[in-house]
Amino acid sequence: MSAQAGKADDVLLSARDLQRYFSMTPGLIGRATGKKPIHVHAVENVSFDIRRGETFSLVGESGCGKSTVARLIVGLYSLSDGRLTVDGKDLSTPQARKANAPEQAQLQMIFQDPYASLNPRMRVRNIIAEPIRFLKLENDERVIQNRVHELLRQVGLAPSDGERFPHEFSGGQRQRLSIARALAGKPSFLICDEPTSALDVSVQAQILNLMKDLQDEIGLTYLFISHNLAVVYHMSARVGVMYLGRIVEQAATGQLFSAPRHPYTRMLLDAVPDLAMTGRQRTPVAGDVPSPINPPSGCTFHPRCPVANARCKAEVPMPKQHGGTIVACHAVEEGRI
Repeated sequence: MSAQAGKADDVLLSARDLQRYFSMTPGLIGRATGKKPIHVHAVENVSFDIRRGETFSLVGESGCGKSTVARLIVGLYSLSDGRLTVDGKDLSTPQARKANAPEQAQLQMIFQDPYASLNPRMRVRNIIAEPIRFLKLENDERVIQNRVHELLRQVGLAPSDGERFPHEFSGGQRQRLSIARALAGKPSFLICDEPTSALDVSVQAQILNLMKDLQDEIGLTYLFISHNLAVVYHMSARVGVMYLGRIVEQAATGQLFSAPRHPYTRMLLDAVPDLAMTGRQRTPVAGDVPSPINPPSGCTFHPRCPVANARCKAEVPMPKQHGGTIVACHAVEEGRI
């Protein structure tokens, strides 16, 4: 597991009913024939808290809204509705982010693709120094370069690497550079969007171990986004499971992996090979994630759910506490599973 979480009331980031809609405007022919814009609900009423010093992970199939949540938090997308606070300060709107610039500066992001997230025309020393200059953390160029050298050492690279260009590094080294750039702004909170999925397995382990070491050394807080459940188990204190824009289950990592409640969570865990050969029963769930353009009524998982009934097809389940788990499922609420 990751570094121990802080006290229960030591919440660094709080998300309440986050929503993000994307408007899909019809083309020229569509407009000429009277078609109206389509609103896609990419994120719908997502709520969670992340305590200082812990790692909270979001998991789910591709297209479920995980990366959209990450971009909403860091400010790359604006909220359609909902409330986001960091250290108790509101960051729900662009105006609020500008008014609370110190809290906004606490948020930095590590992107999925280390090949695309670094400017190929800039030397590494300038890539890493850019946040320092932009945030005006230092003005003396000698101090800035010393800080760049320190950051390169911190992520396992040499100060001399600052003179090279991104294309001269391997994928794992580029992700180390991305981490150094994120740390340059002295953040307390890192949003990690599939930070190892583009890397070889052996390199993934090195990057994950580096992130855990940095968390212990600096006291970082992580939002970790992944579809790799083994990585999530290794990194997380708590996990939220997303399906079609909603969080359907939240629990401590050990509890969620040992006793999943929502049928979708069970489906995800059943897809993991049972190397211990325990012989536990598995309920395969067929089908694909529905299109967010035209989602199913009621519980959006009901077309794939083995225990769905008429209520599931008609009524959207609300997240409710069941023991140590928050789950949005009529079958769990009614005691059917």
